[in-house]
This record gives sequence, C-alpha cells and structure tokens, in this order.
Amino acid sequence: MLMTRDFSHYVKDVDADTAHLDLAVEGVSCAGCMAKIERGLSSIPDVTRARVNFTDRRLAIEWKKGALNPALFIDRLAELGYKAYPFEPMRAEIEEASRAKWLLTCLGVAAFASMNVMMLSIPIWVGTDMLPETRDFFHWLSALVVLPSAAYAGQPFFKSAWQALRARSVNMDVPISIGVILALAMSLVETINHAEHAYFDAAIMLLTFLLAGRFLDQKMRQRTRAVAGNLAALKAETATKFVGPDEIREVPIAAVQPGDIVLLRAGERCAVDGVVIEGRSEIDQSLITGETRHVAAERGVAVYAGTLNMSGSLRIKVSAAAEGTLLAEISRLLENALQARSRYVQLADRASRLYAPLVHITALLTMLGWVAFGASWHDAIVTAIAVLIITCPCALGLAIPAVQTVASGAMFRAGVLLNSGDAIERVADVDTVVFDKTGTLTLPELDVVNAGAVPPAVFELAGRLALASHHPVAAAVARAAQARSPLADVVEEPGQGVRTVLDGQELRLGSPAYCGAEAQALAVMSEDPEVSVVAFRRGDERYVFAVRQQLRADAKDTIAALHARGVIVELLSGDREPAVRHAADTLGVAIWQAGVKPAEKIAHIEALKRRGRKVMMVGDGMNDAPALAAASVSMSPISAAHLSQSTADLVFLGKELAPVVTAIDYARKAMRLMRENLGLAIGYNVLAVPIAIFGFATPLIAAVAMSGSSLLVMLNALRARRVN
Repeated sequence: MLMTRDFSHYVKDVDADTAHLDLAVEGVSCAGCMAKIERGLSSIPDVTRARVNFTDRRLAIEWKKGALNPALFIDRLAELGYKAYPFEPMRAEIEEASRAKWLLTCLGVAAFASMNVMMLSIPIWVGTDMLPETRDFFHWLSALVVLPSAAYAGQPFFKSAWQALRARSVNMDVPISIGVILALAMSLVETINHAEHAYFDAAIMLLTFLLAGRFLDQKMRQRTRAVAGNLAALKAETATKFVGPDEIREVPIAAVQPGDIVLLRAGERCAVDGVVIEGRSEIDQSLITGETRHVAAERGVAVYAGTLNMSGSLRIKVSAAAEGTLLAEISRLLENALQARSRYVQLADRASRLYAPLVHITALLTMLGWVAFGASWHDAIVTAIAVLIITCPCALGLAIPAVQTVASGAMFRAGVLLNSGDAIERVADVDTVVFDKTGTLTLPELDVVNAGAVPPAVFELAGRLALASHHPVAAAVARAAQARSPLADVVEEPGQGVRTVLDGQELRLGSPAYCGAEAQALAVMSEDPEVSVVAFRRGDERYVFAVRQQLRADAKDTIAALHARGVIVELLSGDREPAVRHAADTLGVAIWQAGVKPAEKIAHIEALKRRGRKVMMVGDGMNDAPALAAASVSMSPISAAHLSQSTADLVFLGKELAPVVTAIDYARKAMRLMRENLGLAIGYNVLAVPIAIFGFATPLIAAVAMSGSSLLVMLNALRARRVN
C-alpha cells in the first residue's frame, strides 16, 4: 500500500507566488546546526528562504508555490541528521518542557555520580601507602558508578553526535562525545591493566559541567520564548458572533469575517480588530499598543485582538480577524526579531563550521606530536582528549545569538519590534534621524485644540450631532466631546455637513459656509494656519472648532534625548510650511523642510549617506515607504500603513516616541556586548588551546574551562536586558 504525506493543512500562503511552512526540528543544539540546516534546505531549487529560530527550534521555509512537495523538506532534514515535523505551538511547548526535564534528569544523574566518584577518588589521592589491590578496587567501584551514569547522562551529546556522523557531518557534540568516550575507554583499560591513574572522575565531571551549561542555555531561551508565548496566549480561538438581530453563537475565529458583529463581555479578551458600535466599557490594551492606562471603549472607538474588556459589554463591528489583526502583525514582527541574524551571527556561524574539523585535526596532531617527542601513548591520548574538550567552540557559537536573542526580547518589552536581521547593528551606527511629521511626530488621530473656547453644553451638543457624520473632522469633535448618544432625525448633506432640529431650533455641523460661520473660521485660521476647521450652528449662535493632529506627548523630550546622544535630527514633511515650521520650532528641530515629495525625501537621504552619515528614517504612510527603504535603517509606528511596516526595519508600539531613543540605546549596548563576547570567546581559545597542547590541562580542567567560557558568554549576554 502506498502512503502519502499531506502537509497542506500546515502550509500558508505568503503571497500569490510563495508558500510558507513552519517545522519543529529536533537536535538543534548550536549555531553550527542552524547554519547546516539553512544551507542544506536553501540548496534545494525553488526554496526562497530557510531560517532557523534557535529559541524554539523552529524552521521557517518558503518556496515557490506549487513547485515542491513539503514532504521533501522532512526527507532532506532526515538526510542531514535531524527529525522534523509540522510546528504546532502547543506540541512545541510540550516537547520543550519534556527536553528541559530530560536535561535536568541527566544533570542530576551526572552530578550524583560525580559526588560519589569524588568520594571514591579521595582515598587514591591521599593514600600514599595504598596497596595496588585496594587502588584497583576503588577504580572498579568508580567504573561501576560512572559507566552507567555516563551512558545515561551523556545521551544529549551522544545522540546529537551520532546523528551528525550518520549524516556524514560533524557538529560541536562530536568532539565532546569523542573526548568523553576516549576518557572512559582509557580509564577502563588503565583499570584492567592495574595502572596507577584512571579518569572516571574527570569524565563524569566533564559531563556534569557540560550539562549544567546546556541546561542554563535552555532556561535562558525559554525565558526569551515566554515573551512570544505571552502574545500567543492573548489570541482567542473563538468569538461570540451575532447570527441574527438577537441571536448569538460561539464560533471559531476562522468563521468570523470583516463586517460581522461580535459581542465582547466583561472580563473577556477581544478576538478581533474592530470598532465599537454599541455599549460602553474600559479596556486594557497595554500589551498591544503600549498604552498603560485603561482606555474608554464606546461607540466609534477602535479595539484590537488581545485587549481585555474590563467592565461593560460591547458590540463590535469586525474589521479584521485571525491572521489579519494587529496582534497577528505584532506576533509576526516578534517572530522576525527572534529569528534575526546579523553579519556578526553569520561570522560566528562560519567560524563554528570551521572549528569542528579544526578541533579534530589539532587533537590528532597533538597526540602524534607528543608521541614523536617520546611521550607514551597514554600521555599523548590524555593530552589529545584535553585538546578536544577545551577547544569546543560552544562559547563562540553562543557569543552573538545569545546577545541577539536577549536584546530582541528586551526591545520588545520596551515597545520596539525588529523586522530585519541586521537591524541592531545598523541602528547602533546611527548618527542622523530624519522624521516625517504627520502620523509620526504627531498622533494619527485628529483632536480639537480650542475646546476651552467653546461652552461645555454647546460642545456636548455638537459632539452628539457629530456622531451622525462619517467625516474624520466631525469624528474628532465627537471623540473630544466624549459623546455617547446621537441625536435623532439627523439629515446628512454630502459635502456640506449634518443637520437636525432640537427643541424647535435647527442644529448644523459642517463647513463654515454651511453654518454661516466664514468670518469666525477665518479668524481661527489666521491665528493657527495649520488647523482644519468645522463649524457648529444653533439658531443664531455660531462656533468654530479648530482640529489638527497633536504632537506626541513626549516628542520634545525624545528630540532632546537624541541631541544628548550626539544624534543630528532633521524633519522632512510633505505638509504645508506653517504646520512644519510650528512643529520644528516647538520640538527644537533646527533642520527642516516642508512640501517635500517622496522622490525629494529619497534624494535628501541619499545625499546625507554620500556625506558618510548613517541615517535612520522614522515615518508612516505609504508615501514614506520609498524613503524608509532608502535610509540606512528605518522605523515606523505600529499605526503605520502596512506597506511602511513591511519596509521598516523596526516598528514601535504605543503613542509615545521614546522607543526611537530606546532602540538606539539597546542597539548600541547590544553591539558592545557582541564585540565583548567575540573577544571573550576568541581570547579564551587563544589562551586555552596552547595550554592544552603543551599538556598543562587535564580533561577535567579542560571541561571546567570550556563550560566556564560558555557560561561567561551567556551571563554577559544577559546584560543586554537593560540599557543602564
């Protein structure tokens, strides 16, 4: 019977021409494994992308749609020595928890055996008049304790090395396994031959140190992965959908479409993006937009998937569900951040690939050299084992990915998401930041700036009338007035405004001409040329509301902070000169241009780059996308148009501009730590390898040194969690 494998359920469409599949891969233990898998799959014709996320051992593959059977990828990974299956978050979490428990068990066995064999070794070390038979007895007791313990505790390394050798390749676990097995085998031979020394204690302690380092590495990656897990936990699998005027039904989120109406009860997390059409409540959207205060949710207010409804029930008209929500977009960007790969990572990958064969050649030459200079085979093999262990490039393999992973998670918690592999190192070099104005330095929503000049009762009435209009300026009036109940019998006259009659008086809201308020409008605009105006008329009374986008609350502080860090700030905007001048003067930006077209923004950025400047462009909107692509590095708010987000290297959450400074601070510190880790890893090998070659390090000392170097690199990487 012919059996076929169908992976269509797991394959997703990236676009019209590209398919995507996530696979969970077992046995990924180092940077060398990642590079090997990526090279092996990228070599398949029609594969456009293969990227391993070391944090959760997930392989993301993209290929030309219809060109390949996804089963081919499973087979190719098997040829490389790795077992793979479709990635499912719940299964992945169970697998990772199981692996962590297994590593901890192996560590416990190795540590227990180490303590016991050390007690057995003490009489041999201090027993100057010990009989050979007694010494042999203690050696055999040590063998009885160590051999089964090492066979069990060494499985994480032995299995990985065997899989690599079966695939006719090597990884970092190969020299470790060879060193441990040689030490155990030689100790057994020495015990059989009644020799004075055996190395059971060194072998089992080597495994203890190695397992401790690997377990700590596992826990560090679990902590980083928890950031993504927190977002995944926000995703609701079902929604309460209205299937009739008064009939609701709980349905899978896949069954909800834009335009549907859903019910969000108190205490529930929202499953969709949409707009409130009925009800009033407060929502907690801190994990989605960065806004820490609870936001009032009422008619006309946008809500997002993952936000928590605190009090009343809401009816929401769906604008996006499932993969189209803001939460899904943030999750995608976070995934990119955790998969980010800079040229420093690529350098470490290449070095790790060269190390495995180099380690074996160095150990072999060391052994032969010692024999050539008259040493016994026993001493030559012991020295070669020490070389195998001490030169394992674990520290080098962890040096950059550890910093990248920690820094990416820390930046996310600070409201910054990476969308490009080498964004951190490019942000660290930034010396010039060019801001767009509208939607970047300003908030995307319009606001009424002269609310204090209008009587509260009039303002409330105008807001209730504005609820009937779809015009964005009218919506700003309704939002500023916190209007909840619309007026009845409202008539909208296209292009002019809305009107109704209340208590025998006609109310109008719309253009100044429609309300007969041209003179008042001219007076308001003469005082502030950058505002838009909307007029309100009640009988013979006329009022004019001045509406514009407000500067972000911390924009001035952000610009000052950039100046304090030696960064030059410029403002390029397509808006009118009065509006741009007002923003530049308010924020303290000396270099600015108004009325700038997209092509002119690109030309200006290219001119700055030719002068040797490292330019960060911060902007939103589709017209900013070309300029974002032209800059050395780019950044957009999460509210930006989708095209700008996909072009930008970084995306920031919330209404504050501070993440621009935060990104630069974190990137600069991360780059310092990457260089420090590379220096530590290379310096360790420069010092340790000669010591081992000349016989000054036993296998146990080599194990302590190698594990200590890896631990030092990981602890240094953890400093990337803070910028202070």
